[in-house]
Amino acid sequence: MRSHLLNDATAEEYRRSVTEGVERVAAKIATTDRPFTGVTVDALSPRIDEIDLDEPLHDTAAVLDELEDVYLRDAVYFHHPRYLAHLNCPVVIPALLGEAVLSAVNSSLDTWDQSAGGTLIERKLIDWTCARIGLGPAADGVFTSGGTQSNLQALLLAREEAKAEDLASLRIFASEVSHFSVKKSAKLLGLGPDAVVSVPVDHDKRMQTVALARELERCAKDGLVPMAVVATGGTTDFGSIDPLPEIAGLCEQYGVWLHVDAAYGCGLLASLKYRDRIDGIERADSVTVDYHKSFFQPVSSSAVLVRDAATLRHATYHADYLNPRRMVQERIPNQVDKSLQTTRRFDALKLWMTLRVMGADGIGQLFDEVCDLAAEGWKLLAADPRFDVVVRPSLSTLVFRYIPAAVTDPAEIDRANLYARKALFASGDAVVAGTKVAGRHYLKFTLLNPETTTADMAAVLDLIAGHAEQYLGDSLDRAS
Repeated sequence: MRSHLLNDATAEEYRRSVTEGVERVAAKIATTDRPFTGVTVDALSPRIDEIDLDEPLHDTAAVLDELEDVYLRDAVYFHHPRYLAHLNCPVVIPALLGEAVLSAVNSSLDTWDQSAGGTLIERKLIDWTCARIGLGPAADGVFTSGGTQSNLQALLLAREEAKAEDLASLRIFASEVSHFSVKKSAKLLGLGPDAVVSVPVDHDKRMQTVALARELERCAKDGLVPMAVVATGGTTDFGSIDPLPEIAGLCEQYGVWLHVDAAYGCGLLASLKYRDRIDGIERADSVTVDYHKSFFQPVSSSAVLVRDAATLRHATYHADYLNPRRMVQERIPNQVDKSLQTTRRFDALKLWMTLRVMGADGIGQLFDEVCDLAAEGWKLLAADPRFDVVVRPSLSTLVFRYIPAAVTDPAEIDRANLYARKALFASGDAVVAGTKVAGRHYLKFTLLNPETTTADMAAVLDLIAGHAEQYLGDSLDRAS
């Protein structure tokens, strides 16, 4: 079995096997004509269940044939222009090259003696991102597995900086459309069930600063401790950006930690046209960025950044076998000193390769294209009497709902939209997401592919309307 270990004796076998796998994937991507096959759980499960993992095939080609049957054929392909559902972006080739390199070398980014240059590359990218944000010379951060972990770590630091004796007294303020990870983080951090205060949003789904000020004042009067305000730089459902300068002003007035969840909107940091939409982010105490959302990176590639590097000490623990205290005096850089993780992939290499090949302007141009596409999509929806569109996009998300001319029952309209989404997914012709607005079911385009066109959006809208009309027609037939 030693023949399967990657080393000097097996380098040629490594080259052959990986090349064969890459060729399979490349051929699949080149011939994929829709984002999904429509396969069901009931159809796919038996094919996987029947595989005996204790009986290996002993042949790479045979394993790739099997993989084609149980995964590649029916995978959801984010690169397809009619994949319009979640915050999944098509990925750039330099990042995939980085993925191949980091997987083979397999550095672990917890300590210098496991990563060497990898540590310095990650630190350089953290400094670069902090500079793009404008956090100042004392800023620092670390790569994470994703926005949920980044938010958790930021709120951990905020909790410790609040220095509250009673955790039940701590309050976090976030908009009613903020990411669910804010409440999840509060629970993981041992805060009370009332810890997260939901702040109302305006018509554009942005946090109402008047309401935030009212809640902060109430918190002070009630003898509670305002631990953090979480402002969102691109909500998951609407792409809305909270009024960051006004929120920052309130945080400074009340002495509250400001965290900006820019997991989605971080693409604006590289934008050539829309950077001003995220102005005020430079006043944050901590920031979440997800390069795997709007920098066109493969999962995972995320980071948490802080204005004051000293606050990262709240995540620092020393182990004699790993990062003993003496290494700090010896100026040996260990990334585990500021991470919630220990063993950690060299995900930073993907972004490094992307910047060295494409440059930040190249990333920004791609993100600007999807923002422009969303603006065109909004015009398309606003002019179409079949649909109700919720807000003009700040980023690249459109939330809308099919409204039949002859049906007025909101519950029936809900069912028609739910059916249309499911039927579209089952057909494999396109993939869209869904959400709720004021308790009613809506559909969602999350546009992260510059290859998507207005013609694609128009075609998908026609498909949605067709499926909804079919449902309503069948419903009428059943009722009669």
